[in-house]
Amino acid sequence: MGALLLADLRYSGLATVRSAIDTALTPIYLIADIPSAIGDWQDNTIRSRQRLLEDNDRLRRENLVLQGRSQQLSSLQADNARLRTLLNSTALLRDDVLVSEIIGVSPDPVRHQLVLDKGAEADVYLGQPLIDAQGLMGQVVEVGMTSSRVLLVTDPTHSVPVQVNRNGVRAVAEGMGTLDQLAVHHVTATTDIQTGDLLVTSGLGGRFPIGYPVATVSAVERNPGEAFARIIATPTAALDRARHVLLVFSRLPDVEPELAPGDEPGE
Repeated sequence: MGALLLADLRYSGLATVRSAIDTALTPIYLIADIPSAIGDWQDNTIRSRQRLLEDNDRLRRENLVLQGRSQQLSSLQADNARLRTLLNSTALLRDDVLVSEIIGVSPDPVRHQLVLDKGAEADVYLGQPLIDAQGLMGQVVEVGMTSSRVLLVTDPTHSVPVQVNRNGVRAVAEGMGTLDQLAVHHVTATTDIQTGDLLVTSGLGGRFPIGYPVATVSAVERNPGEAFARIIATPTAALDRARHVLLVFSRLPDVEPELAPGDEPGE
């Protein structure tokens, strides 16, 4: 063995033999390296797949966050649009107003009431009218220091004196217990009132300021032999959609809330 090594160092004759041996052993090297190559490939594949899974999971979370922010942005844009409409409507008012936010709704389906975030600290008073950008919503029936409760015009215990905007015919609109209907009672069958007529507050009794839209007549039924017509009206206010509303300061807080005939406060 030593002689071969010495001969390899001193003479170049064995270089050809060494090259041939290396060439012959190359497949063996490659075969021997296969397990290591397979291991590296598996490691790279697993790491790549894990990285892809992590990236996908991160992107899904980011997409969810962006979608949530986008929804909130849409909500804010809608709120801003409603606020602009609400505040623009104050240009037509002759009274001072206070913007308030609805923070609660009565869980009792029979009682149509809202809870506002303004109370005695903001000079809210009993009987104070509540409106939105489209018309009268109701009036304050309870006042706390920082909140107040409002009775909607559609509550069965609520009534409001109205008049037909077209010709001034007076009547009383009463709640029927549904958010999309008011009943107009004690209107004779011969009275000039038609479908589509706008009903506005008449100002009688000093409970509500004159001229606020209340409802639009949606049905007029006149039966032969009956003295009074059956009239149904649709409230103009968005009673089930409004979030920001206006409390109207139109008079001194010395008038009790308007209730339907035969009803007592707090019933």
